[in-house]
Amino acid sequence: MKVPLLVNDFLRRAAGTYPGKLAVVDGPLRLTYADLEQRVAKLANALRSMGVAKGDRVCILSPNSHYFLESFYATSAIGAILVPLNYRLVASDHEYILNHAGVKVVLVDWEYTAIVDGIRPSLRTVEHWIAAGGDGPVPSGWRDWDELTAAAPLDAPPDPGMDEDDVVSINYTSGTTARPKGVMLTHRNCYLNAYNMIAHLGIRHDDVELWTLPMFHCNGWGGVYALTGMGGTHVVLRSIDGRKIFDLIERERVTFACMAPAVLRTILDYPDKQQHRIETRPRFVVAGAPPPAAFVERLERELGWQFIEIYGLTETSPLLTVNHPDHNVAADDWGQRARAGAPAIGVAIEVRDEHDRPVAKDGTAVGEVCTRSNVVFRGYWEQPAETDKAIRDGWFHTGDLAVWDANGTIHIVDRKKDVIISGGENISSAEIEDAIYQHPGVLECAVIGIPNEQWGETPLALVVPRRPGELSGDDIIAFCRERLAHFKCPSEAQIVAELPRTATGKLQKFKLREQFWSNRDRKVN
Repeated sequence: MKVPLLVNDFLRRAAGTYPGKLAVVDGPLRLTYADLEQRVAKLANALRSMGVAKGDRVCILSPNSHYFLESFYATSAIGAILVPLNYRLVASDHEYILNHAGVKVVLVDWEYTAIVDGIRPSLRTVEHWIAAGGDGPVPSGWRDWDELTAAAPLDAPPDPGMDEDDVVSINYTSGTTARPKGVMLTHRNCYLNAYNMIAHLGIRHDDVELWTLPMFHCNGWGGVYALTGMGGTHVVLRSIDGRKIFDLIERERVTFACMAPAVLRTILDYPDKQQHRIETRPRFVVAGAPPPAAFVERLERELGWQFIEIYGLTETSPLLTVNHPDHNVAADDWGQRARAGAPAIGVAIEVRDEHDRPVAKDGTAVGEVCTRSNVVFRGYWEQPAETDKAIRDGWFHTGDLAVWDANGTIHIVDRKKDVIISGGENISSAEIEDAIYQHPGVLECAVIGIPNEQWGETPLALVVPRRPGELSGDDIIAFCRERLAHFKCPSEAQIVAELPRTATGKLQKFKLREQFWSNRDRKVN
């Protein structure tokens, strides 16, 4: 017997087995799994009444909320494809994504309706505009989410005839190009990733997860499905704040959280830790730019909490490797604990040279991380050429450079694609360079990622002016802030006389990075 692996299974199991169990905590709102299933059915039927059918794209633009959680299951229940948007992007990015994906319905948090209204005349395919939350009146031209779903039927929508290889979401990632690419994740991708989350991160029925990670990030790294399937509790955090995080951990007895290094730094630097009575020992899963080893040591020694490092990409659903103490990694080997780790179940990884040959497993030879797995994405939406560049001979080429050891444990040392990972966000250096080159006083520029204790790394712009003395670093930063989302803007800009190039004129970014990354592993106070 073969039954398709569909993400709908996770909510169906939880609601059928634990209908009265607490599923969601979102401010004062508390939903059981029976409540969540009913709200999902109502949203699914409301979308069907608007003509949303299998394969249609529905976007959500929102911070973390119970609405966001509901959108995952309501869209998959009717075979629609969810397009989660990064709320930190600027309006022009949203415009491009909505048009590129051909979105039919937009689900938008009340705080972001004005941004969408500003680009509404340019959105070619959107037919319906739904606003979520907020205490005031719904803006003109929008329908209220709760009023819309209140009138919808409670019955489960009819089976749309889904297959596990159908696309469940399109997650746009900046990558290294100036325009985002739409990563198509299938039911099978997400299902197997959720299984690996459960297996490797120890997700259990009595887990209480604090959502510090934005849900738009690769479907919440699979936590939307894994935690739900096990019947755990989702505690929603709308924005990052040290006191709120500790209050929720204390009050809701949080046991689990996924986060970027910047959030980990917020937790470690929160000055009033001792005022909170934490009775659980939370497991903190961190991904993005590897955190300093000192962060790992502080989390476990000072707070007594557990640290788990993972590695993956949006294109891999995302979990590829996991690193926690075992017979290969000593619990107090903090440097090793901060590395990417060993392959997850069902994941094959090789570190290859420029000729696609595996490099030596000596912890020194550098190569590109390549992988084969059922968690690898279906391809880039409407970009077959980009898909063919990324997936070759049955292997996905990540663009990340690493070393590996005899046990297959990898350590990321650089990014072939020049992606800067700041606070868990992928930032394209090419996109920043394109913006800087629009300045009439710029002759040349290069953008690299440099170490940052709070964000992991941040962009640095190195600029050669057309005429000496005409530009300052502050001028460049201000110019970027007028054209880019602020999280993409350089944290620092330096005016330089020249940039290193090869004899053929190719920019040598590795030489620029060397001076900033040579002491990367220094202890952080």
